[in-house]
Amino acid sequence: MNDKTRDFIEQNSHADVRQLALKGCRDKDVDFALALRQIAGLQKARQKLPSWAATDGLLYPQHLSLEQCSSEQTALYKKNLCRRLTAAAERLVDLTGGFGVDISFMSQAFKEATYVEQNEELFAVVKHNMQQLAPNVTCTCGDGVAVLHQLEHVSMIYMDPARRDTHGARTYGIGDCTPNVLELRDELLQKADVVVLKLSPMLDWRKAVEDLGPQYVSEVHIVSAQNECKELLIVMRQQAEALQLYCVNDEQVWLVSASAPTTMVPSTDEPAEIGIYLYEPNASIMKAGCFAEVEKAFGVKQLAPNSHLFTSNEERPQFPGRRFRITAATTMNKKELKAALADITKANISVRNFPLSAVQLRQRLKLKDGGDHYIFATTLRNGQHTLLICQRTS
Repeated sequence: MNDKTRDFIEQNSHADVRQLALKGCRDKDVDFALALRQIAGLQKARQKLPSWAATDGLLYPQHLSLEQCSSEQTALYKKNLCRRLTAAAERLVDLTGGFGVDISFMSQAFKEATYVEQNEELFAVVKHNMQQLAPNVTCTCGDGVAVLHQLEHVSMIYMDPARRDTHGARTYGIGDCTPNVLELRDELLQKADVVVLKLSPMLDWRKAVEDLGPQYVSEVHIVSAQNECKELLIVMRQQAEALQLYCVNDEQVWLVSASAPTTMVPSTDEPAEIGIYLYEPNASIMKAGCFAEVEKAFGVKQLAPNSHLFTSNEERPQFPGRRFRITAATTMNKKELKAALADITKANISVRNFPLSAVQLRQRLKLKDGGDHYIFATTLRNGQHTLLICQRTS
């Protein structure tokens, strides 16, 4: 990159990229296509990779590579995971390097690390960046599977199989990704003390454990950021002990130690009693589906089997999700609704196991969106459609 291109990027780093593209650049010494890509990449990094955006001299790849890479938040989680998993921490090998976000952070837990990427253009970008971000990372341009076949034993192997087929369509099943981890499992376990796989958050984690072999899976991590499920991490060893399930949302981490955490079918047919407090599990808990364990761990009760909303008479500050105080409960009876909503003109509406969508219910109630009130529309265990009017406590 020449100086004029670099200056152009610096001067326009906050500009609208589309407007810049339409406007063009008269200076022929400016590599305009490269400049636009770097400006767009830098702007994306400010949101997704803030420490990278604050580092001068980094290069950014094509949009898809940046879109698919891990966020800084999830990469930091994996770095801390590495520090806990590997006592020796000699060498990490990432066989599916991509934009190199994960290895740049994970490598901080090891004496040395190897990044492998077969796309030559992406490889060149990452090799340049690693000189500043992670000097202990050796970059190798080649096929990850071929590198695996030649690999000597290491502390950890990390893989994030590509979740797109040859036509660019998304895939989710482990066996449909590239490379096929199911075919490589035995070799991976032979050549590393620990194998960490990053899989699609769309996968059923129980099915993933079954496919990979329960005897090899020691940990499952369902990782969410800002209550959005981002990735599924599977930790594998030659001999796994009892499975541990980690439900992660930002700084909130809840560990379930069980061989097969289950969903909850209420043990009684009695109508649910609505308590003083309402709890909405975070995205990782919802993905995990271990509602029985939630009840036991936090002393709360489900309103109904399919609502996945919990209640209690005493507040549970450690509950992994949002907490609300219930101020009123009403059926859909017009008279009851009018009395319950008398002083409310706007509210945040959620529906769980309810015959109307949030939009339809908002239209029915004639309420604007927002404000301090939260309305949860759900169906109780006795089949009654109920609105719970709440105010948030966390």
